[in-house]
Amino acid sequence: MKANVGDRLVLQGTHVGDPNRVGVVTAVRNNAGDPPYVVRWLDSGIESLVFPGADARVEPARSTAGRGEGR
Repeated sequence: MKANVGDRLVLQGTHVGDPNRVGVVTAVRNNAGDPPYVVRWLDSGIESLVFPGADARVEPARSTAGRGEGR
């Protein structure tokens, strides 16, 4: 798993019916992009150090390039 600052970390719910937990990566502790990550959780605003497991995925940050900003 590799992540960059601004990517989203999504943790799958543990039990059937549990919602996914989504956070934004605010810091990566090494140059290779490997865990652990500092994540700001969208549901609480709390930042925590995360060592993601097999139930996690990284969604790349959406780029704003080419969308016409600044016109």
